[in-house]
Amino acid sequence: MHGNLEPEEKVFGMNVIVYSSHGCFYCEQMKLLMEKANLTYKEIEVDVTNRASFIKKYPDAKGYPYVIIDGKPIGGLVETAKELLKKGLIHAR
Repeated sequence: MHGNLEPEEKVFGMNVIVYSSHGCFYCEQMKLLMEKANLTYKEIEVDVTNRASFIKKYPDAKGYPYVIIDGKPIGGLVETAKELLKKGLIHAR
């Protein structure tokens, strides 16, 4: 899904937003992680039309994917995996 930078979609009590970039390998891995965690999420592809808004809103974002859960910036793939582990939504092998 692509859209504005203000989604209001609630999923299982969690509002999950994944900011991605076209052709991003780690963004594809994030989608697989979300599937593994059984989470529905709102994906917003950042491109030239909304990049400035994204950077202004999340100046600490270092790249893509960038995940927000319930309004709290989580970070990239590794940080998100750690958060999902902590919440018990995924399990380490």
